[in-house]
Amino acid sequence: MEEYSTVVSGFGGQGVILTGKIIARSGMEEGLQVTWLPSYGPEMRGGTANCTAIVSSELIGSPVVNRPNGLIAFNGPSLDKFGPKVKENGAIILNSSLIESYDYDKKTIPVPFNDIAREIGNQKVINMVALGAWVKKTGVLSLSAVKNGMKLTLEESGKGEFVEMNEQALEKGYESTETAGIT
Repeated sequence: MEEYSTVVSGFGGQGVILTGKIIARSGMEEGLQVTWLPSYGPEMRGGTANCTAIVSSELIGSPVVNRPNGLIAFNGPSLDKFGPKVKENGAIILNSSLIESYDYDKKTIPVPFNDIAREIGNQKVINMVALGAWVKKTGVLSLSAVKNGMKLTLEESGKGEFVEMNEQALEKGYESTETAGIT
């Protein structure tokens, strides 16, 4: 597997950092090389946050990425900042619940993270909705690998009671790309 880098970006409190951590953990559990580099201000909740997760079958030279393969954008400022940096054939998964207009080509996949999370009954799962869509679009990791990585990450942080709801959100995000015509 070739090295695949993803920037996850949004407001603090949207689960941005956890999303990147789960990508890295899922890859690690699959025996791949991974890096995870979080970046957030002291305000965290409500401030901006982003992280870069890289998954590869080869050694990774640096956790710093100038031109990522993918982007998960939770809000407009994140799309504006990182969208232009995504590689030509990369994938941008964006939160169409908060981002109404965008000027990118066919690589852009609009998914209503907040609306889907509301249907599930908990706004805190928007990050798992986004991650499910990323899994389907990129094919970098399998849905079962990401479910396992999410489960391990949540259980280790003492939040195992949220595994089932987060699994549901992953599945809904994964399925949402099918209704958008993405295969």
